Parts: sequence; structure tokens; C-alpha cells
Amino acid sequence: MTHIDTNEALAVQRSISSDAAMQPKRVLIMTSVEAEREAVLRGLRHSSTSAAATKLEPHAESVSSQPECTETNHTVSLPQLHFDVVLAGVGSAAAAVHTTRALLASPMPYDLVINAGIAGGFKGRAEIGTLVVASEIICADLGAESEEGFISIDKLGFGSAYAAAAKPYSAHLAKALGEAQLSAVHASILTLSTVTGTRESAEELLARFPEAAAEAMEGFGVAAAAEAANVPVIELRAISNPIGPRDRSAWRIGDALRALEAACVVLKEVCA
Repeated sequence: MTHIDTNEALAVQRSISSDAAMQPKRVLIMTSVEAEREAVLRGLRHSSTSAAATKLEPHAESVSSQPECTETNHTVSLPQLHFDVVLAGVGSAAAAVHTTRALLASPMPYDLVINAGIAGGFKGRAEIGTLVVASEIICADLGAESEEGFISIDKLGFGSAYAAAAKPYSAHLAKALGEAQLSAVHASILTLSTVTGTRESAEELLARFPEAAAEAMEGFGVAAAAEAANVPVIELRAISNPIGPRDRSAWRIGDALRALEAACVVLKEVCA
């Protein structure tokens, strides 16, 4: 039988713990499409003092102003932070699959998962260009219809349509965005497989979720994958259009992407 020296084992354990502590914090950011990923990467490359300028200059890059930042493919590494920015695809199912794949493929565990992108905002709660940090991620159309109205999966007893956002991160991020003079709210974000396109649907959603400020299509899928891996998750959205009647002329995708880019300048400070 091999004799194990307790002191030696403790020394090895302390050495492993010390090595782990020296590793940069690892963050996985999932975006739906390439335009969102590019906006996130631009923001991550900017210096922390340029958030307001970033909102006005969507394509300005400042890698040279922050020489300690290195970026390869879709990875940004800072002294104490490592970001991987990965495409999730459109819709909750695709997002869950691709987030799970990214989590499993990583050689090191992640400390935080973020779903970032643009979204629709409820009028009076999140106007175009506003940033919404999820206080809760809700799969709003997971359930059943009935003559009396929608029945949530929670009431059916088959699970939950609610995913908790990591409050230390989400609350801190929302506060930091405001301090950076960016318009931001901390509220529920809905996930739907079919985006809202009528006034009636928008009113029905608000009646069921009066605390909601935005809707998108991937948050709950990303959150489900992160929760299964026991990794904290948050959702960050920049508003590109009002929720309600579908009117492409009212979309301001460029404004939303600029806001998202500016938010990711601040994001580095929150994750550090």
C-alpha cells in the first residue's frame, strides 16, 4: 500500500490553488449573429475611459491604446481577464446547443457566461439605444394555450420558465453602465421563439410580465446551458426597436450595436 504524506498532499493542494488563483478570469460571451460579435469585440478592445466615445464611434478600434490586450480570432485576453466571443445562432434551442458546445470545448472552466446582443424594448421602459441588463431571464412562451389564457410551464408543473441572472454581476453591471453615462435599466428580459409583431401581443406580454423591459430569442437557451454547467449567467441587450407592430422603418440596429459596443467597454471593469 502506498503511503500518502499528509503534509506533502497539502503542499500540492496549495500549489494547485495558487496556480489557479493566478489564472485570468474566463468569460464566455454568446451572441446570435456576427454583427453583434463584432460590436462586442470592438468594445472589449477599447480602453475603459472610452465608453461614451465608443457610443458615437462604432468602428473606431483602440488596440494600440491598450497594448496589453491581445486578440486572436474571437478571443480577447487582458492581464486578469480572458474573453471568448462565440456565435450562439438564432433561437433558444440553437443557443443552448452552441453554448453547451463552447462550455465543453474549453480547456479551462469559465467563471461567467454572458448572452449579449440587440433586442426589442417595451415602450416607456427601454427606448432605442437603451441597455437592458437582465434581473431575470424568462422564457415567455414556454407553456400552453387555453380558453382562459396562457398557462406557463411552471403552472403546468413541468419545470420552470425562469432562469436567475447572477445578481452580483448583473446589478453591478447595470450600475456601472449608468455611472458611465450610458442609458441602462436592470429588469427582466423575455425569451421568445416568435418575436412580437402586434400591439395585442405586446400588451398581453406586459400583462403577464409587468416587470419586463425587453425581449429577444436566445437568453433562456444560453442560461439553461450555463446553469447545467453550474456557471453564473447574465444577459445584456441593447434596444434596436420598440416591441409591437412590426415596422422595419423604426429599427435602429446601428444605434443598438453602438450601445452594445459601449457597454462592453464597461463590461471589462465589472468582470475584473
